[in-house]
Amino acid sequence: MPLERVVVTGLGVVASNANDVASFTRALREGTSGVRFHESLAAMGLGCQVGGIPQGVDDLAVRYLGEDDLLTMNANMVYAAIASVDAWTDAGLARISPDAGEPDWDTGAIVGTGYGGIETVADKLVPRTDARKVARMGSTVAEQSMCSGNSARIGGLLGLGNLVSTNSSACNTGTEAVVDAFFRIREGRAKRMIAGGSDGHSRYSWAAFDAMRVTCRGFNDAPEKASRPMSASAAGFVPSSGAGALLLESLPSARARGARIYAEVLGGHLNSGGQRGAGTMTAPNPDGIRRCIRSAIDLAGVAPAEIDLVNGHLTATFADPGEVGAWSGALGLSPARMPLLQSTKSLIGHALGAAGAIECVASVLELHHGFVHGSTNCEDLHPELAAYADRIPHATIDRPVRIVAKASFGFGDVNGCVLFRRYEA
Repeated sequence: MPLERVVVTGLGVVASNANDVASFTRALREGTSGVRFHESLAAMGLGCQVGGIPQGVDDLAVRYLGEDDLLTMNANMVYAAIASVDAWTDAGLARISPDAGEPDWDTGAIVGTGYGGIETVADKLVPRTDARKVARMGSTVAEQSMCSGNSARIGGLLGLGNLVSTNSSACNTGTEAVVDAFFRIREGRAKRMIAGGSDGHSRYSWAAFDAMRVTCRGFNDAPEKASRPMSASAAGFVPSSGAGALLLESLPSARARGARIYAEVLGGHLNSGGQRGAGTMTAPNPDGIRRCIRSAIDLAGVAPAEIDLVNGHLTATFADPGEVGAWSGALGLSPARMPLLQSTKSLIGHALGAAGAIECVASVLELHHGFVHGSTNCEDLHPELAAYADRIPHATIDRPVRIVAKASFGFGDVNGCVLFRRYEA
């Protein structure tokens, strides 16, 4: 069976700086930050009291979900549902009636999450179980607690009959979902897949990172300056939340229905550094990163010099200079010949399990509309990155972009890289 070309025909996003594709595009262009101070974090005594929480979602959710649905879904599930339904409708697909006798056997979903239903577990499952009030817990706590609640809910909302699954690979979750969905379509096992990731604004997961002292503590009074990837004054990442979703489709399917095509997915790769060499639970093995990037490029069939833009993982931690160095080594390019480098996290913070998916949406929008958004808050570039200064724009550049490489690296020393190209018939 010949391998299918895979394209992106729909996008959906819920982010700390915008809740739909058009608004998100404007926010990227204008360098709008979604990071805010949150009194609730200060009240908990956390060192990092800023974060990225999507605004106005409660009012938005009633347009997508019925009252019964909303009673059985936590923020993580709501974010995933809104982004996925938006990607579906943005692709020009009609929703299957709940009364239909058959699902859409050709379409599936891989929509991952980092922490899943931790809020439900902490607020309902644990305290009511310990208080011996199980009978008062309600019958929907199980589906809200399971990570698979994401994809299960999306599968039901859209009537999906192909693979419906939730992956979880820490910060690599969203990118991994896109790569896995790409291969499923490429190999002819599905015509369409929703791919993405989500995470809710959980005070519990954010507290876990705060305890590790890897989150930003020095900019609570200046939240828009807190997320500082590639900066000499970077002080840790800013936790964030939301969801991103891409509707991936085989090129013959997209052409047959006359779909608008945002971009083509050229290839991707996933691997692990095995927590060997310089790799640990929390730090990536540089050789693993280089191998992942090279393998993705080889599968895509492009030369490193053809890549116009790298949307990096770049979290505003000590790992940023090492990541840029790994990109340079993997591409075999000197700093002066490197693609442009950017970090979407500078605008929205680190959305954990949603990060890779939201950043893939940003990458595709840049390809489609012909611009490169700036990386904010790194005017004081890290001294180890001085040689790359000309490759790191601080404000939006309007220019055609043909190929974007997007990568994510997660806890457990896991890596993912995917390449998108402006669609060319």
